[in-house]
Amino acid sequence: MGAGNLKALAKEHNIVALCDVNQITLDKEAEKYPEAKKFQDYRRMFEQMADKIDGVVIATPDHSHAAITMDAMKLGKSVYTQKPLTYTVGEARVLTEYAREHNIITQMGNQGRSAEGIRLTTEWIHDGAIGKIREVHAWTDRCWRKWFYGNQGERPEEIQPIPETLQWDLWLGPAPERPFHSTYLDGKWRAWWDFGTGALGDMGCHILDPVFLALNLGAPESVNASGTVDAKEQFPFGAIIHYNFPARGDMPPVKLHWYEGGLKPERPADLETGRKLADNGVIFVGETGNLMCGCYGSSPRIFPEKLMKAYKLPEKTLPRVDCPHEIEWARAIKSGQQPCSSFEYSGPLTEMVLLGVLAMRHDDEIIWDSKNLKATNAPQLDKYINREYRPGWSL
Repeated sequence: MGAGNLKALAKEHNIVALCDVNQITLDKEAEKYPEAKKFQDYRRMFEQMADKIDGVVIATPDHSHAAITMDAMKLGKSVYTQKPLTYTVGEARVLTEYAREHNIITQMGNQGRSAEGIRLTTEWIHDGAIGKIREVHAWTDRCWRKWFYGNQGERPEEIQPIPETLQWDLWLGPAPERPFHSTYLDGKWRAWWDFGTGALGDMGCHILDPVFLALNLGAPESVNASGTVDAKEQFPFGAIIHYNFPARGDMPPVKLHWYEGGLKPERPADLETGRKLADNGVIFVGETGNLMCGCYGSSPRIFPEKLMKAYKLPEKTLPRVDCPHEIEWARAIKSGQQPCSSFEYSGPLTEMVLLGVLAMRHDDEIIWDSKNLKATNAPQLDKYINREYRPGWSL
């Protein structure tokens, strides 16, 4: 994702520094930006280049997002941080509050927030296209553990030598110490509790984005999960998460159900034969009809089809973004106006998503106190809400 972010930004802006803990990856990317200085330790980059940097893109594994993002913001730098914004709920709150207090220009890398689909979905729902909504189903086919590891679920016993090109200690960052093994690299970290946030953390900030925006969700009152958990080290093969949200203004309480690992909701009775549920999608269940969309809120459609054909599309009321998500952020640095997925929006979205991840660690319902960041009935979860960093690392 970092390479893609840079490619988008380079069309209008200067890439002045590159950092990657893997020298091979760093050298490969540096060929595209020969003027950029190269670093393997982002802290050294900040020490030497702070006066030449306006914005920082953080596209590392989930577990190190928060520490790097905070270090950049403490230097007064604008930040573009990949989704999910953080590894824990507590980190998301800290980054959001710091960015607000110091007026930092921020953007989370949920690129669908800049697209048309999420705006159409939101406008139709606000227009009352399907009436009041009390239930939503959302799903993804993602299952990194199954795709990468099959039935393997525990740490490898083999200890491999650390490649000379890799700064393993820096890759671990704030995560707990463990011996190097190549099984954690190249995206496979997503399957491991210590580094990733599973399918929900990976895709929730995309798929649940239109739900969060259209229904003005905020924090849930409670969350519970069920899944095929049979390993302490990795995420389940599949899981279902149930969120319960209170009424918001004139919107009634709503239940949000999340399915992952290829699990899907029951096929709606009024969905016409031949119309399939996509690999990733959302169904809003309304009083007078249903609305289905894909990832990012793409291709929204009301069903039954007769309702779609009869529906008069409303005026477009939400501001549109006429450039890539990364460019919107870079332009915001110049204008001083926050982009569409600033931490003020994406921080609470991330909190909601990661509460579902937290629920996978608990075999009962979580009663959530958002103000105090507490699972009031499960104090043993505190260590996952605010993770203890490895010595030498802090937020």
